[in-house]
Amino acid sequence: MNKVKSIVVFCASSLGNSPIYEVQAAHVGQVLAKSGIRLVYGGGRVGLMGAVANGALAQGGEVIGVIPDFLNSKEREHTGVTKLITVDTMHDRKRIMNEYAEGVIALPGGFGTLEELFEMITWGQLGLHKKPVGLLNINGFYNHLIQFVNHMVEEGLLKSENRAMLLVADTIEELIEKMQQYEAPMVPKWIERDEV
Repeated sequence: MNKVKSIVVFCASSLGNSPIYEVQAAHVGQVLAKSGIRLVYGGGRVGLMGAVANGALAQGGEVIGVIPDFLNSKEREHTGVTKLITVDTMHDRKRIMNEYAEGVIALPGGFGTLEELFEMITWGQLGLHKKPVGLLNINGFYNHLIQFVNHMVEEGLLKSENRAMLLVADTIEELIEKMQQYEAPMVPKWIERDEV
């Protein structure tokens, strides 16, 4: 039985240089739909955003897009989704996406994707939510980021318990399985000198 029934996917509004990103983004949408998991995403019809939405829609999945009005000209709203919510600001976009989602997945992307991912993992670290947050490491895209996060732990700036909150997998099937089994840690965020 699915504990997580609605997942927000953060990803690029471009396709990237490797065709595998688009193929895998569409596959993510297909797997979510086949698993009965609602897709919540940034509302665009271009790039990896469009691919993940189209993948879910092709399998009859429910897709909710949330897009700020000022981005319509850049990301081009997807008019074929189940529900499209237009908001005023990026803050409104993230707030509404969070309200609709029970879990978070980041696909390959740029600064915007990373900002959204780290805001959600930080909220979890602070106890503001208990949602699973996953990183889909398509074709090793996030290898260096994972290394860097592990370095934070080695340097005593991130607790290993908090590091474990970031679920990582190479396939969407494995990541969904990890997300369905996730239990939020019951540890305080702050690291005291005597704990290092």
